[in-house]
Amino acid sequence: MQMSGQETIAASRQRVWDTLYDPEILKRCIPGCQSLTQEADDRLRVIAEIKIGPIGARFNAVVTRSDVDAPRACAMRIEGQGGTVGFVKSAAKLRLSDAANGGTVLTYEVDADVGGRLAQLGGPILDATAKQLSAKFFRQLGAAIGAPPSASPATTGALPATASAPATAARSLSPWWTALAVCVAALVGYLLGNAQSAGGAADWRGLALGLLVIVVAAAGFELGKRSAAPVLQVDPALVTRLLALLQKQENER
Repeated sequence: MQMSGQETIAASRQRVWDTLYDPEILKRCIPGCQSLTQEADDRLRVIAEIKIGPIGARFNAVVTRSDVDAPRACAMRIEGQGGTVGFVKSAAKLRLSDAANGGTVLTYEVDADVGGRLAQLGGPILDATAKQLSAKFFRQLGAAIGAPPSASPATTGALPATASAPATAARSLSPWWTALAVCVAALVGYLLGNAQSAGGAADWRGLALGLLVIVVAAAGFELGKRSAAPVLQVDPALVTRLLALLQKQENER
């Protein structure tokens, strides 16, 4: 099975090269990777669980680098054993070149052989799986390279993210919840007004208070999901008017 292609990564050639030699980043990028151990400067051992068509297998693979021309090119040989499922042996060539937009073009050529049950799956399934795994690897590699380095508050002087969590949670309340709160507030006002004109009927007051409790509880739950320390602002004047109205209606009974 032969496969070739190229990917453009928004990073310098040196950074891409350094990333390809970083075991921790490679572990996050290789699909199904369970562990990755650097046994020598030019050799890695990778254990990965991969599903190829209807067959799932746990591969124990050794990756050996050769013909290294940093930061331009290298060759790799991969030998993986999947137990009763079969084996995979492949040779790959990687080349890095500068892209026109300032990024890096990574070109690869892979020649692979499979044996055992894997060989019975047929070329189309193997080709589709190889392309899917390759696309996932380069997508995760691009994300790992493009992610900005995490800044330490001690060195930058920035406040911890948790310090502004309540304000962020309050600002991030969705428009859907805002519309719901307005509608329910209008309905509560209507029911309370109806209760007053009808002589303070208990059922109207109960329904109005019930709706008010529901919307406050729902808004609190939504804010609680967005922040460990939510801030709920209440208008004291509105609460005072509601309590006075309820007290007046109670005295008229």
